[in-house]
Amino acid sequence: MGAWQPLPEELPPEVRHFVEQLRLLKDRTGLSLVALGARTAYSKSSWQRYLNATQPPPRQAVVALCRVLGEEPERFVVRWELAVQAWPREPAQAGPQATAQAAGGGPASGTYGREGGDVYEEDPTLPWWDAPEERPGTRASRSARGSSGRLLLYVALLGLVLIGLVAVVGAVTLG
Repeated sequence: MGAWQPLPEELPPEVRHFVEQLRLLKDRTGLSLVALGARTAYSKSSWQRYLNATQPPPRQAVVALCRVLGEEPERFVVRWELAVQAWPREPAQAGPQATAQAAGGGPASGTYGREGGDVYEEDPTLPWWDAPEERPGTRASRSARGSSGRLLLYVALLGLVLIGLVAVVGAVTLG
């Protein structure tokens, strides 16, 4: 633990501080990057990029790391927001959202960036246990209600089948 490669000198202070804090969190877990990947649903190579400041981590990766330690993630999410806004980017990485932001449209939902159009889009891939709750009335929440209703139906049918099976086995055993 603690044998980290030096961070690039040109990193903004917000990014440097955030990555140093992220490294301390990782070291406190006592886990290898492979084990950390298994516990957080982010791969070893992803954690290497995040911890060496070559790529900003998704917010949910930071939250997942905090959960491994039993830490409250709010403090680290605030640091993440500051770091992502200051994170250095290649000009080729600026996409259509950057153009919209530069035109005065502001960042799209789920994107973060600096003035001038650099935008970082948060990774939309989340482990199922970290998926945010849907707001009532949205299409996704109606779909979730439908699937939970189907699940309830399947559980009820399974219960009836088990009761029938117990009745048959009981009749055969007693008969």
